[in-house]
Amino acid sequence: MLRQTVLGFLLACAVSLSSSAVILDNGMPILWAQTMGMAELPKEGDIMTPNPFNYLHRMSLTRVMITATDPFMGSMGNNDKESPLWTLTLQLGWMLTSGRLADPTGTTTCGKPDGDTLCVSPESWWGCVNYLVSVLPFLSAAQQGFLGEGAQVKMQVPEGVTGYCTTHAECSAAFPEVMTKWDAFFQSLTLAYSALPDNEKKDAILGAFWEAQMASIQASSSCDARKSQYSSTEVTFANSWLYLFDYLAAVYFQATLDDSAKFMAPLPSRVLIEGDKAPRIADLSAEENHTLHIFSWMNSINTLMGGSLTSAWRRAMCSAELREKGRDMMVQLVLNPSFPTTSFVSIVSGIAANC
Repeated sequence: MLRQTVLGFLLACAVSLSSSAVILDNGMPILWAQTMGMAELPKEGDIMTPNPFNYLHRMSLTRVMITATDPFMGSMGNNDKESPLWTLTLQLGWMLTSGRLADPTGTTTCGKPDGDTLCVSPESWWGCVNYLVSVLPFLSAAQQGFLGEGAQVKMQVPEGVTGYCTTHAECSAAFPEVMTKWDAFFQSLTLAYSALPDNEKKDAILGAFWEAQMASIQASSSCDARKSQYSSTEVTFANSWLYLFDYLAAVYFQATLDDSAKFMAPLPSRVLIEGDKAPRIADLSAEENHTLHIFSWMNSINTLMGGSLTSAWRRAMCSAELREKGRDMMVQLVLNPSFPTTSFVSIVSGIAANC
């Protein structure tokens, strides 16, 4: 019954791909109603054993983290959809509906409509990168006591699959910088910021969150071998997608559920193929074409400037007030086709000069 429900939902998504990416289902992340709480995750004895190569299990990891950390997120806003962790759920949902979690090699039906639609392929570059921002923080949250005192977790991995760490100890050995940053983020929620005013606490929490997420993103080079299974157009987009995080991290972007949905809806709703050239991809919406064009433009300008655009952007975001302005500028750049991209560089350079 669940397979029929999921397959029907994904087929409905496929019908709508020519208009925009499917990000939400009844106002919540894709298939959120089918996810599990901590008590429902599988166990072997006293050890939690989720299967992160199943979409619902992987989404459930973030659901558990959100529930566990919400009591410490009061400075984020007035409702329970303000936590920065919500962005992780929408990233994963977009990857599912756009086909980016499926096996790109074509040797299995993992993630395909004629196979296990909830399968996250170990061969998917997107699924591999997402592993770093979903599984690793979950292991850190457990280690830092957010899942209960002494909680133990060991991830399931498909038989014969290697290269994925499964415990906090393994991941700390494989990705020490990443795990250190996630550990610091979770520790800070209960310790470092407790005495700060809400506005300062919010800025500090977002800063620690983005440090951790950027550490995960920077570790994505461990997934690079999987890029060979995609078109050069998709690889270029994937690189630009990673590059965008430099800008979002610098402004401490508060990726609430609603804001994340607006920001991610114009992402391409299918895997790109050779010959796709934004902003003139016929079966993608104007919004998707615009986003792809902007991603490409930002990457090209920064390359031409020898990386100085991102450096100037980071320098420009030197205070909470300027980071707020930077967040508004990023939203305008990505979502507003009339935003003057030609003035973007001069605006950033001008702000950086005053920091």
